[in-house]
Formats: sequence, C-alpha cells, structure tokens
Amino acid sequence: MNTEITVKSEKIFEGRMINLRVDTVELENQKYAKREIVEHKSASAIVAINDKNEMLLVRQYRKAIEDFIYEVPAGIMNIAEEPDECALRELKEETGYEADIINSIFEFYTSPGFTNEKIYLFKAENLTFTSTKFDEDEFIETIAVSKDEAKKMVETGRINDSKTLIAMLYWINEN
Repeated sequence: MNTEITVKSEKIFEGRMINLRVDTVELENQKYAKREIVEHKSASAIVAINDKNEMLLVRQYRKAIEDFIYEVPAGIMNIAEEPDECALRELKEETGYEADIINSIFEFYTSPGFTNEKIYLFKAENLTFTSTKFDEDEFIETIAVSKDEAKKMVETGRINDSKTLIAMLYWINEN
C-alpha cells in the first residue's frame, strides 16, 4: 500500500472559504516531499427539476475564471448543517424554490490532488416557487433547461463546471 505519513503540517493561510497548508510527508521509499493542501468546507449541490421536467440552473460571474457560467444551485455547508439541509437552503436562496422531495445522488471530491473539498449532490422535485434570498455578494440569474437543451449545453462546452457536468449527465441519462 502506498501511503504518505505526515511528519509536519504548516498553516500558510486561513480565509473565510479556504485554508492553505503545506504538509511534509514521508514517502514509502523513506524520502520526503511537500504537499500543498487547500482545505475547503464541504458543499451541497442540487439537481432541481420543475413541473415541466426542466432543470434549474443559475448563471453567475465567477472571479476565479473571470467569466459568467451556468451551474446547478450549490453552496457551502454552514456549521452543524446536514448536506440535505444545505441543498434545500441553497435551492431557496438561489432560485426561490422549495422542494417536497429530495434524494441523495452522489458524493464526490472536486479535485483530490490538492483539495479536500467534497460535494454532496441531491435531486429535488415537486418544486414550489416562493421568493429568492440572495447573499449580499450574489448576483444570480435563474434559467430552466430541458434535457435536450442540457445535452446541447454539455456537448457545446457551455457547461464547464464539474459539479454541473456531473449533475447534468446524471439527469440526461436518468431513466
């Protein structure tokens, strides 16, 4: 078994969303290496299907890529919040919809080569619109797409966010 034993861990940065640490690890061959790790809070994302069998997406600007992208509603879990509670909260905050039915689909790591960020993906149905409640730093547009539109968005590269690709491919191929 190929494991790495942490012999030293140093916090480099602590932020609101992420922390950065550098670990010194001992390798199986008794050599040492440095590993830069981004500690990221877990998040929930949601495949929200309306009464027209359309998936809700949000369009928002993402500074890290300097562009607008389409994503499934998602967000970071609050302290002591369960993944399904987070998914329902984010669905309401970002789209204004509440769901009667929510089911777990997948749990996955976004990029385990350098971060521990884990996303819990849920499917929500029987949606009812109430009102949106954006965070003060969020400027979001909600759209609804059919399976055919979703498939075209994936095929043409309009969807380039990993959690949204996973969500759409799941929904498109669902029986």
